[in-house]
This record gives sequence, C-alpha cells and structure tokens, in this order.
Amino acid sequence: MTAPFLSEAEALRDDLVAVRRDLHMHPELGFQELRTARIVAEKLGALGYEVQTGVGQTGVVGLLQGGLPGGRTVLLRFDMDALPVHEENDVSYRSQTPGVMHACGHDAHVAIGIGVATLLARHRERLPGTIKLMFQPAEEGLGGAKAMIADGLLESPRPDVALGLHVASDQDLGSAVVRPGAMMAASDALTIVVRGKGGHGAHPDQTVDAVMVGSQIVVALQSIVARNLCPEDTGVVTIGAFLAGNAGNVIAETAELRGTIRSFEPPVRELLHRRVREVATGVAATYGATAEVTIRIGVDATVNAPKPTTVLYEATAAVLGADHIDTTYRTTGGEDFSAVLARVPGSYFFIGSRSDERTGAPHHNPRFDIDERCLPQGVAILCAAALRCLDGEAE
Repeated sequence: MTAPFLSEAEALRDDLVAVRRDLHMHPELGFQELRTARIVAEKLGALGYEVQTGVGQTGVVGLLQGGLPGGRTVLLRFDMDALPVHEENDVSYRSQTPGVMHACGHDAHVAIGIGVATLLARHRERLPGTIKLMFQPAEEGLGGAKAMIADGLLESPRPDVALGLHVASDQDLGSAVVRPGAMMAASDALTIVVRGKGGHGAHPDQTVDAVMVGSQIVVALQSIVARNLCPEDTGVVTIGAFLAGNAGNVIAETAELRGTIRSFEPPVRELLHRRVREVATGVAATYGATAEVTIRIGVDATVNAPKPTTVLYEATAAVLGADHIDTTYRTTGGEDFSAVLARVPGSYFFIGSRSDERTGAPHHNPRFDIDERCLPQGVAILCAAALRCLDGEAE
C-alpha cells in the first residue's frame, strides 16, 4: 500500500502547497494559533474526523476509526506555531504579520498533517484501528505538548504508538534521518546573576566588578564540557546573553548571564547542572562576589523506541530509498514531542527540505524556506508507517 500512498500524495501536492503558503502568510505565535486551529478543525471535520478543539489551549485532535477490526491507536503529531522573527524572503507567500514568521517549518508540518488526514480518511475502510492526529500549539519553548497531555491527549483512546516529523533545511530533498535512541537533546535554560560591589570606574580597587567576574565565569564554564565530560558523551553549555552596566565609567554591581544546557543522557544532564553551579559559585567566590544560579528544566531528550523506528525506517526506505536515509545524525536541538515519546513508544524523524542555497537557510533564520516537494514525501511516509503500526508491526 506504500506505492499508492506516494502516488496519491504526489497528486495532492498543489493542495499541500496551497495550505502551507496560506499558513506561511498568516503565522501565529505559540498559544495564539486561533486561525490555524480553525482551519485544521474545519478540514478534519470535512474529512469525517471526530474533532476536539481547545486541547492544550489552541490544540486540535482528530480521531478516525478505521473500518477493519483492531484495537490499536496510532498518534501522529504536527506542530503549528510560528516564531517572533521578521521574514526577509522576497516571495509571494511572505509573512503578512510583521515580526512573526514560520521560520522553522511548522506551516509545512500542518500541511503534511492535512495531507495525511486526507489519505487516511480516503482509505478508512482498510485501517485496522484508530488514527489520532495531534495538531499541537506552542512547540517553541512554551510547552504545548505538555499542555495537550494535561488536557487528556493520551487518553480516550490511549495511543499505542506515536510518530512525528520535522522538515530539515540541513538535509537534502529526497533524504531523511531515521534512527533509534536519542534523536534530539534535552534543553534547559540557565540564568546566573552575579552580585559584586559597584563603584567608580577610576577606582576598581574599591569595587567587586561584576562584569569581570561574569566574564571569568563565561570562560570557566567552557571547561566543563572540555574537562569534566567523558569525550564519548555529548553536552553543550552556551552563554548567549551577558547583561550588565549602562555607563563606561561605572563598574557594574550586578551582571546577568543567560544561556542553555543541552544533553542526550540523564547522567550527563545531571553532571552539567552540578558543574555549572559549582563553577559559577566558585569563580564568583574567588573574586569576592556571589553567583545565584537558576536552571529551568526544559524539554527532555527526544528518544525513539527501536521497533517503531524500524517500521518508520522501512516506510521511509520504500518512499525515498534506503540509500537516502541517514541513521547516525542527531542534533542538540530540543523538541517537546519528547514529552509524548516519554509516555508512548514511538519515533520522530527528519525529512530533507533543502535543494539550493535559498532552501538551505538555517531554522529560526529570517530567510528560512523549504523546497515544497518534500511535502508529499512526508505524507506518504507517515501514512505508510501509521498503517504498519496499526497492523502491529511496531510491537
């Protein structure tokens, strides 16, 4: 049934592109996806799905009961939110909302989701079980997946398998990344407030310079990955913001450092958290200052279960060819679909969307765009994988 899915998905390409471009022109930030959710709900309802709206504030769930006996439920997830980025692409479908843009491809995900919904509804009588579509708000750091889970996403019925995808501008069109284990990293937010003693810039001996102390902390933090972490493990400690002072002749009394901590394995996560606290407070004490360290737990690592990943690999190979699947790549980017995969066995994969320089801009970049030929490929892969999971191949 994989080949029919591919040909049928290709036949939907114009419709998928139209949906994607409409959403691209009207991006909505996390928990503000009212227009997007309305469009999704209307399309699912017209296809015969049982539709739930307002799940996790602005999320939409669609249920489709197959026509063959079977008690399994497969969940398919598509995120909907945009980013606070001002688009710089000169295209006909450019964002019409200043300062807001689909700079990560979630518009493409929704379009793929509508395509999946269309084909699975078309083949409803051949489905042995239930399809549960998860159109999720607020993936970009606001906890939309957990909000939907709190609203009963994983109940009535409970999914047996969960699948998801992300377009990838660092992967070529016609390729994919499918691998078991930790695919994306845990992501935690870091804030360090350094408190010293302010004073006149001409008399540093009378002060405890928070800028100098903060600078030493920034440098010292880089020793954690270099010298405390096993070379075979992966971790990231990044300081992305340094806020201090407002005059060139005044020594700042306080400085605030903001950053991120990334890891794949829980023991590494614990090590990084502990050493960040020890290094920051220790360096501050050395210079007569104090450092208050706050680590806000973000998303967990996105971990793919072995059997669902095997099913997803086989479905992807049937569409793209096994030679076009990377089984080794992973990224220290974070993804809140991890909250679903921590509760339901499943798999998450990347589908290539890059074909030239224009479609190769990084995610979250104001020039991000995709080659829309990836849309039917994503539809075909997810439809084929979902059917195989309903047949019990992921167990």
